[in-house]
Amino acid sequence: MLASRIKAHGRAFAHIAAFHPELTALRRDLHAHPEIGFEEHYTAQRVAESLKVCGVDEIHTGIGKTGVVAVIRGRQTGSGRMIGLRADMDALPMTEHNDFAWRSTKPGMMHGCGHDGHTAMLVGAARYLAETRQFDGTAVLIFQPGEEGFAGAKAMIEDGLFERFPVQSVYGMHNWPQMRPGTVGVNPGPMMASADRITIEITGKGGHGAHPYQTVDPVLVSAHIITAVQSIVARNVRAIDSAVISLCAMQAGDMGAFSVIPGKATLVGTVRTFNPEVQNLVEKRLQEVCSGVALGLGAAAHVNYERIYPATINTREEARFAADVAQKLVGHDHVDRNMDPSMGAEDFSFMLQVKPGAYLRLGQGAENGVGGCFLHNSRYDFNDDVLPLGAALHASLVEHGMPLPDETLGQTARSLSATPHSARSDA
Repeated sequence: MLASRIKAHGRAFAHIAAFHPELTALRRDLHAHPEIGFEEHYTAQRVAESLKVCGVDEIHTGIGKTGVVAVIRGRQTGSGRMIGLRADMDALPMTEHNDFAWRSTKPGMMHGCGHDGHTAMLVGAARYLAETRQFDGTAVLIFQPGEEGFAGAKAMIEDGLFERFPVQSVYGMHNWPQMRPGTVGVNPGPMMASADRITIEITGKGGHGAHPYQTVDPVLVSAHIITAVQSIVARNVRAIDSAVISLCAMQAGDMGAFSVIPGKATLVGTVRTFNPEVQNLVEKRLQEVCSGVALGLGAAAHVNYERIYPATINTREEARFAADVAQKLVGHDHVDRNMDPSMGAEDFSFMLQVKPGAYLRLGQGAENGVGGCFLHNSRYDFNDDVLPLGAALHASLVEHGMPLPDETLGQTARSLSATPHSARSDA
């Protein structure tokens, strides 16, 4: 059992475990009613209703369109400290192929990334913090819309999130099926890559497939470009840096016109990097390589390069602090402090561009297969067994980051919160 692996002094875990069935029911209800970015009306309503029952001090809705923010004041607030905790709420535009009772009731929509679980975990943390209030300061719980490609974090920030709730630090976490339940991963630097969209429009000259010498074939040009752009990572990016260029879709001609060479072709793909200098290099070389290859074959190529999400970069002190807190819950052997970053992307990056903080991974892939299906898979489901641990980790970041002066855990809590920005007067 997961509970047997949690440290005995994880009082938040023990408290939250008592209402584990209620969190599971909430999570499964959200799973059955998925909503995509900025359409999370039912989800936001359920979150607001749950927070009201939890007894939080303030509930703010409509931030960043459908975002919800809860405010919980500690037993004392004299420290003036404020810590933010964030969970994403949106689902994916994909069809679910599970057959359990709580499967999606909406065709073409699915919680295929576990945001339903993230939301339930933060609600669990809200209930525990409101019931115990064992901290000196203010906890700000951020339920964010539109993480899956809609930049919901950016929308909340532009809507005044951090002006209205001036946290000194902010923390987020994501389930990770490749890690076992009861494990936590973090590192003091990049956790997720930037996500850029590239669209390459190739213009040639169409004609009859039997007379290609009278044409400039954009399909042939596309094939050369697809191959050539891989030289950017192989020959222009330093081996000690990281970059991915993937051209994932191509549109050219009509599938019913087997003998017609089209006049145009379009390639769509993504670029992933951690370092802005590498990002700039890749963009520059894409322009040069695509234009050069097309020109050499008698065509023209236009590259549209869109920067969608920046890289998710943890701040060193907050990452160390989060790892220390996690270690208190699950033990030294179950915390990976130097977790390999992922080339996936995450819009929590926008929050980390404004505030110090850390993004963590929470293991959920059990040996019996529960929670082991990877993210964005049509048979994925969040592992409800980890709900109390995720909620306890959220809550513990608040308790250890803003300890009461007379806290009975005293020295341990103060030593954990001695250096992060969350314990400073300003960020």
